[in-house]
Amino acid sequence: MIGLVLVAGLWAGLQNALAGGGSFVTLPALIVAGMSPLAANITSTVALFPGQLASGVAGRKLVTGAEHLSFLTLFVISLAGGALGGLLLLKTPSTLFAHLVPWLVLFATVVFTWGSFFRKSGESAVHLGRYGAMTAQFVVAIYGGYFGGGIGFLMMALLTMAGLPTRSAGATKNALAGVMNASAVVLFITSSQLHWREAIILGAGAIVGGLFGSWALHRVNERVLRIAIVCIGIALTIGLFVRPV
Repeated sequence: MIGLVLVAGLWAGLQNALAGGGSFVTLPALIVAGMSPLAANITSTVALFPGQLASGVAGRKLVTGAEHLSFLTLFVISLAGGALGGLLLLKTPSTLFAHLVPWLVLFATVVFTWGSFFRKSGESAVHLGRYGAMTAQFVVAIYGGYFGGGIGFLMMALLTMAGLPTRSAGATKNALAGVMNASAVVLFITSSQLHWREAIILGAGAIVGGLFGSWALHRVNERVLRIAIVCIGIALTIGLFVRPV
């Protein structure tokens, strides 16, 4: 099963670098490796965090705040929301989380599909005010700390509605995703549900996959990759509903 975890990490790192959605690969791989859904989610979050952090640092020059909303404010909101989401996850019984997983994966798949194929590029016609953006980011951060699937597209939509151009929204999204997961990871590293061996192997694979993804960024058909991710999400959702874990 260690080989499966390593391959999942490589694939997730490549996928995150090219289109996002790496958790669609890591979550089922860790479950197949024998973990409960709760342990798989915690282990996956910790393992993929270094790659997220690297992406945020790499695009730091484009990171910015929104209209009337500084990046520091978004940073604090994301940190607090991510910590709250992480605490909620640790307080969720494993059996309850197993029942929630199919719905969370379904939601993440819908969000990813919308962001990949139906969301218009460029700036959003809908505009969020200062407090609307703060509230929305806090809710998204809670979701990110708790589960996180599809989080990138939720934040892309939010940040463009808050007035950021697409390029800056993408870089800011990467940075904030790292922030909200950082607070969750701090909580998760003390959890008995974290499988360190699998996390290290998965994380190492994700880093290598991410480096390869950076090289392949202009060589792979991104639309085909997104279609593959959606198909994985649909198959995983159906499988989880038909045969709950």
